[in-house]
Amino acid sequence: MLKDLEKPIEYLKGVGEKRAECYEKLGVKTVYDLLCHYPRSYIDYTSPVPIADAPTNEPCIVKGRVVKKLPEARIRKGLSVYKVIFTDDVTDLVIVIYNSEYMYKQLEVDKEYYLCGRITGNLVRKEINSPVILSADTEDKVQPVYHLTEGLSQQMLRKTVRLALNVFNKNIYEPLPKSIMQRYNFCSLEYALENIHFPKDMHTCELAKNRLVFDELLVLQLGMQLMKSRSREKSGFVLKTQDMDSFYNALPFILTNSQQTAIEDCIRDMQKEQPMNRLVQGDVGSGKTAVAAGAAYFVYENGCQSALMAPTEILAEQHYETLKGFLEPLGVKVALLTGSMTAKQKKLVKEGLENGEYAVAVGTHALVQQTTKFKKLALVITDEQHRFGVGQRAALASKGENPHKLVMSATPIPRTLALMIYGDLDISVLKELPKGRQPVETYAVTGKLRERAFNYVKKYLDEGRQGYIVCPMIDESDMDLQDVKTYAKKLSQGTFKDYTVGLLHGRMSGAQKEQVMNDFKEHKIDLLVSTTVVEVGVDVPNAAIMVIENADRFGLSQLHQLRGRVGRGKYKSSCILITDNVNEESVKRLKILGKTNDGFKISEEDLKLRGPGDFFGSRQHGLPALKIADMSQDMDILRKAQEAAQLIRNADPKLERTENMYLRELVDKLFDKTMSDN
Repeated sequence: MLKDLEKPIEYLKGVGEKRAECYEKLGVKTVYDLLCHYPRSYIDYTSPVPIADAPTNEPCIVKGRVVKKLPEARIRKGLSVYKVIFTDDVTDLVIVIYNSEYMYKQLEVDKEYYLCGRITGNLVRKEINSPVILSADTEDKVQPVYHLTEGLSQQMLRKTVRLALNVFNKNIYEPLPKSIMQRYNFCSLEYALENIHFPKDMHTCELAKNRLVFDELLVLQLGMQLMKSRSREKSGFVLKTQDMDSFYNALPFILTNSQQTAIEDCIRDMQKEQPMNRLVQGDVGSGKTAVAAGAAYFVYENGCQSALMAPTEILAEQHYETLKGFLEPLGVKVALLTGSMTAKQKKLVKEGLENGEYAVAVGTHALVQQTTKFKKLALVITDEQHRFGVGQRAALASKGENPHKLVMSATPIPRTLALMIYGDLDISVLKELPKGRQPVETYAVTGKLRERAFNYVKKYLDEGRQGYIVCPMIDESDMDLQDVKTYAKKLSQGTFKDYTVGLLHGRMSGAQKEQVMNDFKEHKIDLLVSTTVVEVGVDVPNAAIMVIENADRFGLSQLHQLRGRVGRGKYKSSCILITDNVNEESVKRLKILGKTNDGFKISEEDLKLRGPGDFFGSRQHGLPALKIADMSQDMDILRKAQEAAQLIRNADPKLERTENMYLRELVDKLFDKTMSDN
């Protein structure tokens, strides 16, 4: 990239050290960063409405001239009010300005202006308080509105962006090859940057936006494809066909068609010279672990080892128990390795992995530590991929000779977003739920009905079922932790004093969590009060009722994940969402959960409502933050970007040609940052 664009923001006139700190809060460190700090909206002065037609108390633009400036009125100490009579020669309007003598003095009698603001009053007298005022002879009739932070104003930002554009115009570069620009009929980058910040009208703004969205998605796609091709170097383990009947016959259930297909996909991939790089994506309870077990058995029959890494000890322990149940009757030895095990236990497991005694290892981050070595690691499985950074996935893969990789996710993601996040993976989707899974009836109520909801929970407990109450202590700070403890104590001494109430939260040690979950599985606990640590993977078929407090604080996909903890057995199951936030958007969101149990439909809605940045409750690990593309709106451009990325790499697989020089630089810049963020 051209050096002047990589210079610190202080390079621009008027930006000193203090103001540079303000810009840094917005993620802006260089001149280039500022050019990519795109407006969040625009004020379009090109189509003003007559004052008489302006809607009451809604944002609008009117045009007219100043007729008279009334003298300053002091209401009380420190508060001055200035009033100006304004007209469009049909209807008069009073401009009211509070405490800004400067703004008042700027207005000239008989001069024309545009006003942007909310008009109040009635047919006889109309007012507009503290409007944004633009001189009618200003050339820029569409004004950008930026995200700000304390210490920066819109005016400052616009002025500094102008200076950044001047730097760009002296150093114009064009990252897109001419053939791609012509094929998709895109404007130049120079035109796009000028017209995203200072468009002549909304049409030119749209042209600019399309080009910049395309660039962002193209760079992302190219980066994903380069990662994919790097991982497609020859595998150290080209496996051979094996008879899988003994595995299928030993299962205590019949696999769904999707599960069978996913296992066959894995087996086919692992017989190729390039390592498998596959995502198995399915809804809560769709049976991904059985697919992992099938893949691991195939690897075992080839005389090699597999490792499964899970994000939490609870989930690792559950996978260990499940895989042991599937595989040990077939002679496959499975080991568990977690951080909370004693040094002696870890030492024994690590020795067993290094000498090949264990064919399958299940664990947490302990699997990627330097002291963990494998004899012949041919398959690496990561669960809940979005909880791991790119670096952790690479660290586990480095334990073998370019091993096969299988990623499992219980977070249903719309296919288009999956292509973004997992662009370096092939995808298998588990569409059906195993037989016997119950749909979970879901109701949203306000806190006023809490006692009634608790009585409903008692009804289930009295029938011999078990239940959860989930609290949104997402960060689990000390204060929140005290809250969840206090809440559990209050329930155990009050409403649920006749039942056994347990507590589960993220600050407990692995051994404590395991004890609580075992007690819950063995029905020593009737009601488990938990934070979101229960979200992933815990399987208790007798649990049939869940209450989620402050449900509005969760994303739809996370709520769907949570309610997936019930309905895992043969009993009718229910989930009650309690919220005191009854605004229209919150109600609309929670109603979606009441209408469907299909995680993929829910994820589509979640994506529309919240955008990809917040899709997982916190920013997606391993996925660069998008600055201008909107995955719920820009699907057509994404498809073009995917096609273009393929065309470019067909001709130049590693982006080494001169025409792709800037694209390569942008890819490296984006993915270096992503790797360092994770």
